[in-house]
Amino acid sequence: MQLKYNSVEELVAAASSSNKKISEIVLEQQAEDMETSKETVYSTMENSFEVMRQSVLNGMDETLRSSSGLSGGAAAKLKKAVDEGKNHYGHLLGNAISMALAVTEYNSCMGQIVAAPTAGSCGVIPSALISVLEEFDLPKHDIIMSLFTASAIGMVIAKCASIAGAEGGCQAEVGSASAMAAAALTEIFGGTPQMVSDSCAIALKNTMGLVCDPVAGLVEVPCIKRNAMGVANAFTASELACAGITSAIPADEVILAMKQVGDLMSTALKETSEGGLAATPTGCRLRKQIFGTDSASS
Repeated sequence: MQLKYNSVEELVAAASSSNKKISEIVLEQQAEDMETSKETVYSTMENSFEVMRQSVLNGMDETLRSSSGLSGGAAAKLKKAVDEGKNHYGHLLGNAISMALAVTEYNSCMGQIVAAPTAGSCGVIPSALISVLEEFDLPKHDIIMSLFTASAIGMVIAKCASIAGAEGGCQAEVGSASAMAAAALTEIFGGTPQMVSDSCAIALKNTMGLVCDPVAGLVEVPCIKRNAMGVANAFTASELACAGITSAIPADEVILAMKQVGDLMSTALKETSEGGLAATPTGCRLRKQIFGTDSASS
């Protein structure tokens, strides 16, 4: 089957009919489309994964600070608590959240990251995959292959809805990243293609309507902490799907609903910094502190 990335159902059908994982058919398709070998395509994805892993390491620097002064050091603070056994919700979750903070803080400091699917949501997928890689000592090959599944889900969302905060709100950025991460996790832990679809649907449903309201127009507040929420949501969605819990609304219908919600969303809540947290008294004060004005239109 020639993949068109028009629906998640298409991915599930193609994988199920060939008795393969979604990642396997995507890798094959990409190699064919690019007229190159599967090994070459895999190697390119492996390079992206290594950039993700390096961004986690670099973002753990406790001295890291963004030029605005709004972010930096949070990842290192949480990682210290996790390493000392002082966090309350387990090593895996604490480690994953700290990694999500690390990547997004590093991005705010102009470090090299992988926009997966966007810079504003760059912490979700790396933190999900690297944390389980370390926690369960999984084969690196399985992690890299799962990125093909995540990519396929992202391509469907981008084609049928949006992955841009300016178009669909943060549901389109962190929400999409969370759905992509959930899909990857579900495949890693042996979920069927249909379970991958259900995990995608559940993750998107949990972030439906999330607005994009960056304080001072910067990808820092609340974006960084929303990436931490995104990885926790991905774990939740994957856990549910892998247990055989299905989504009452199919993934493709959820994606279309997300688009409709994004279309209905006020422009003030789509990356313009004219509403939400950006328009609070503190948000306006921070903008004036950084840029010398409290007007989002200035």
